[in-house]
Amino acid sequence: MAVVRIVGIGGSAGALEAFERFLARVPVRSGLAYIVVQHLDPTQKAMLAELLQRVTSLSVREASQQMRVEADHVYVIPPNAELSLAQGMLHLTTPTEPRGLRLPVNVLFSSLARDQGASAIGVVLSGMGSDGTLGLQALKAVGGLTVAQEPSSAQFDSMPRSAIAAGCADIVALPADMPERILACIARDSHSASPIAAPGLDRTPTDAPVDPSGDTIEGIFTLLRQRTRHDFSLYKPSTLNRRIERRMAIHGLAALAEYVRFLRQNPQETDLLFKELLIGVTSFFRDAAVWQYMQDTALPELLANRGSQTKFRGWVAGCSTGEEAYTLAIVFTEAVRSLPEHRDCRLQIFASDLSPDAIATAHAGRYPVTIGASMQPEVVARYFVPQTGALAVSKPIRDMVLFAQHDVVLDPPFTRLDMLSCRNLLIYFDATLQRRLLPLFHYSLRPGGLLLLGSSETTGSQRSLFEPVESKLRLYLRRHTQSAAGPEFLLKSFPPLLKLTKETPMPSSPNAAQSGDSLQAAADQVLLQVHAPPAVVVNAAGDIVYISGRTGKYLEPAAGKANWNFHAMVRESLREPLAKALKQAMAKDEAVQVRGLQLVAAGVVQGVDVTVQPLHEPAALQGAVMIIFRDVAASLRGGRRKGANPEEAIDAAEVQQCRNEIQSLREENRASTEELQSSNEELQSTNEELQSSNEELTTSKEEMQSMNEELQTVNAEMHSKLDDLALAQSDMKSLLNSTEIAMLFLDQNLNVRRFTDRAAKIINLRDSDIGRPLSDLTTSLQYPTLPDDAHETLRTLVFSEKQIQSSDQRWFSVRIMPYRRLDNVIDGAVITFVDITATKQVEAMLRKDADA
Repeated sequence: MAVVRIVGIGGSAGALEAFERFLARVPVRSGLAYIVVQHLDPTQKAMLAELLQRVTSLSVREASQQMRVEADHVYVIPPNAELSLAQGMLHLTTPTEPRGLRLPVNVLFSSLARDQGASAIGVVLSGMGSDGTLGLQALKAVGGLTVAQEPSSAQFDSMPRSAIAAGCADIVALPADMPERILACIARDSHSASPIAAPGLDRTPTDAPVDPSGDTIEGIFTLLRQRTRHDFSLYKPSTLNRRIERRMAIHGLAALAEYVRFLRQNPQETDLLFKELLIGVTSFFRDAAVWQYMQDTALPELLANRGSQTKFRGWVAGCSTGEEAYTLAIVFTEAVRSLPEHRDCRLQIFASDLSPDAIATAHAGRYPVTIGASMQPEVVARYFVPQTGALAVSKPIRDMVLFAQHDVVLDPPFTRLDMLSCRNLLIYFDATLQRRLLPLFHYSLRPGGLLLLGSSETTGSQRSLFEPVESKLRLYLRRHTQSAAGPEFLLKSFPPLLKLTKETPMPSSPNAAQSGDSLQAAADQVLLQVHAPPAVVVNAAGDIVYISGRTGKYLEPAAGKANWNFHAMVRESLREPLAKALKQAMAKDEAVQVRGLQLVAAGVVQGVDVTVQPLHEPAALQGAVMIIFRDVAASLRGGRRKGANPEEAIDAAEVQQCRNEIQSLREENRASTEELQSSNEELQSTNEELQSSNEELTTSKEEMQSMNEELQTVNAEMHSKLDDLALAQSDMKSLLNSTEIAMLFLDQNLNVRRFTDRAAKIINLRDSDIGRPLSDLTTSLQYPTLPDDAHETLRTLVFSEKQIQSSDQRWFSVRIMPYRRLDNVIDGAVITFVDITATKQVEAMLRKDADA
């Protein structure tokens, strides 16, 4: 049986109109199946299937358990259920989350991603909140097609805006245009030419040759390299082909050369393609068995093997939005908590990714509340802080992770690592790149370090470098072997320096003398390097542009990607005072002296005086600042020896005065500290109360928002029903008037409920008479007992029929009968007036002829 491609359509408040516009434009035989999910009131019977059936010729059915999905059918979620797909069949489950926290659209889309993979299609329409965004991310990660409604056309634009802001919408369009765009993409995929060939692969004769213009896959790689500095030529062709072809389908381009030209003319499309090629699928505690083994076995063994070591280093390569890096931090913390002898151990995690957007999200550490479903409640309570509509990683865990934009292919690796996690990254690289990276990982790890790979990844032919610890979990131990022979290993792993962009040298002053290689210039240079104090020149941004002398005592390279910023490189003990001095010197444009600083390096304390001097000339240095370091000799810092200086007594008095002032300040500071501590405790108590109230309000807000969405849905259905009722009433009125029979409808109190146009000519009736008693109306009939007869009919339920003459000499057959509803309840009376004047005239003529 052929696999049916399925389109999942999700919406919430205001989505009914969008559903109708979408389905109204779906062809009768599109070959696709459609699953519609909306936030519904769990206590009310839904009419969504009935309403959608009116606008489409496709069969619309409410989903039921184990229902097989068929092409050209529409399946609608029932109330109080979550709808998912598995092996082409629908599955219904009762929601476990309370009202207000249910995300049925994410549930459907995630199941589509698992079941259909790259064939899945997801559509997000009008609605409040962000339901559907995580589901679209899952679809996009497996290569599915993702669509979002144009926000300006949505009654409530929160859901489509959330999807678009997350960068997971391939197509943004009006609901009526979506079916055509989706079918065009499918047609493009189905009728695509032979697969795009990547460099280094054998091509069939039908493949286009490489032309000088670069209008081939190599041209795309070149544009991406120029725009992003990243080289995709060693990625697996299957991944590249699928992503590039989808971008071509979205723009309606049939030939690769057309897309290359489109990229050249639209640099923003290069950025979008770059994001498309970066597959950021991650979650907290993904593959829970792996992390449980790490916490219970692997990490305790690593801590035990390291002996007295307390500081550990880890690297999460390809961290995406940070979930895995934070998971490692939580697991390490949990492992240390369970081992009292290792309570002092600390882990510094370096987490890197190619995407700047992913790094920004990871650094913020703020995630949707739905992440709590994949973790134990006690873990959520211990390591996350509830915020409005989100969960934030607690500060101690965030402080363990340092995020950086880093290219694992081009940039030097982090080293001296105790653990390295590179999960589901190697699967996107071809064998050549994998063989190059695994020795690099071996080089980065300390002996006995842990390497964690994804469930579909192995060390392959590099078994001599890594020993399996738990093969099923893809956990490996670094062997005590050499990573690569020869000192050229790192040079081969990274591009030569000649190929990198060099810094622009600072232009020399136009007034500088052309000294050449004279003896005087050489001697001056030696004097400056040997005897002048160490100094650095920084620009307005704090970046170091020149170094003089030996500054290694005061500066050290920061961990991570190369960073020449002074604030990142200066020793920690000097960082804060020098930052203030630098800011003050630049603000006042004058030299600032900082004396008596304590430099702590290699366990030695050294006194340092620092001068921060703004520079005005030569012109090349205008706006720059020179920072000069001078060591203070120990004899000058220590106490003075007896008789060493005639002013010793004066100095001693000044020292004693300073000590007294310091003691006074200490006492004042202690009192202030106690007051501040008391105030802090009160504020902390108040803060906890406010936080508790905020959590309750957040929960109430989410429940109210969910109920509001459900009421919006019910309201839309009621409006549709009212339209149907208005149409039915109009039809009935037209039908009654077309019979040319005068009819008068009365309620149980004999008040006017409805009448036909003919009845208005016999009884004086207007629209404003609706609700008036029958006895108050005037009539041309000579029938004063009409109200009494109507009341008697209601009492006895016996029909009454009389022939009555009107004041204009016409005769009517007046029939009074009870009004019986469909539920067999008497709810008033119906009076019909049939004109029998002609019959009476014939009867009179026949009587007259009989008498004659």
